[in-house]
Amino acid sequence: MDCLLIGKVWPEPSSTAAGRRTQDVLRALLADSVGRATLLRKLPTGAVPATTTGSTWNVHFATAAQRGLHSLDLEAMGVQTHSVAVNDADFDQWIQSLAPDVVIFDRFMTEEQFGWRVAEQCPDALRVLDTSDLHCLRIAREQMLKTGAPLNLRNETALREIAAIYRSDLTLMISNFEMELLGREFAIPEDLLAYWPFAINLTEPKYNFNIREHFILIGSFLHLPNLDAARWCKQAIWPKIREALPTAELHCYGSYGDRYAAELNAPKDGVHFKGRAEDALDTMSRYRVNLAPIRYGAGLKGKVFDGFQTGTPTVMTPIAAEGICPNEGWSQAEAEAFASDAVRLYRSRQAWEARQSAERALCLDRFNAATWMPQLQYFMDQAQGIKEKRRQQNFVGQMLRHHSHRSTEFMSRWIEAKNK
Repeated sequence: MDCLLIGKVWPEPSSTAAGRRTQDVLRALLADSVGRATLLRKLPTGAVPATTTGSTWNVHFATAAQRGLHSLDLEAMGVQTHSVAVNDADFDQWIQSLAPDVVIFDRFMTEEQFGWRVAEQCPDALRVLDTSDLHCLRIAREQMLKTGAPLNLRNETALREIAAIYRSDLTLMISNFEMELLGREFAIPEDLLAYWPFAINLTEPKYNFNIREHFILIGSFLHLPNLDAARWCKQAIWPKIREALPTAELHCYGSYGDRYAAELNAPKDGVHFKGRAEDALDTMSRYRVNLAPIRYGAGLKGKVFDGFQTGTPTVMTPIAAEGICPNEGWSQAEAEAFASDAVRLYRSRQAWEARQSAERALCLDRFNAATWMPQLQYFMDQAQGIKEKRRQQNFVGQMLRHHSHRSTEFMSRWIEAKNK
């Protein structure tokens, strides 16, 4: 079985949660076989036992983006890599020659650019969309935060993103909250969606409460919700924490954040901008409390899972907890309550250890890699088996492929001709 993942960018799992997501997808596809005994353990809601295939997929990765300094070494993983271009007819001949059985589009923009070409040149290939997070939801929340207007999910991005979901044979969703939202707000049929969250391997924490000190805030600054979180924390939350804990410090880490260093670095106030954490898990494991003051966004927050993996209790907003632990009472929406929770965890070893234990138990129950990693191949096999029937039933998808893809195709061909 040949599978091609077309990436929006080269994945950087050390920089972004989206990069980690792509790495998870590739690792799951490269797995030799499924351990049946592992799968027979208690499965969370939405998970199903997979069958043992005993075979390895041939996995390819293609992107029009350039490799970065911190890009994942895909060749070392056993992934065959390819460079492609948008609005380029050479892609047609290339993918026809590759003839993949499955094509995964990394986010809806990639499906827009390449989906119609894949459908035209490889009509039998299963077309899978990985949303990473629901972009229309993130943008709607950003506008609501900036303007104070009601949440508007039916924005321009939604028109494009929902169309890509309907055009695809299957869409992978990282958050069960977003799956429910798609059904409730956009009437997406359940059989077009598959819940596949982060898959985490937990190890024992390196350091205990007494050895750790200070607070950590981490996240890529290419992702604007992280920049907003750092600014809000520095302005509204940290002064309250600092008042209660005069010797504590906030250490802010983030890739691609050098341009914001002067703004976020305030040593006199106990705020230190540290730049990129070369090893995020090792870095976080030395801190006592992890802060995730995310005010808008979507998907699952990698920084929360970093806290799970390193045994670093996390103080989070409802947005950060969404799809992970929304009903555990661990999230605070207001700065005063957020700071109070952070101070309590920092001061009390008993409270800290209780939260650490509860967070890790939740991670093992809901996001265990032994449960979820094998599921991806199962989803692909299942979707492949009912592909033709599903396409016939998905009349909205047929319409969108007829109209939307034709308009996208003509625009692409116009750009292609213009470039020549």
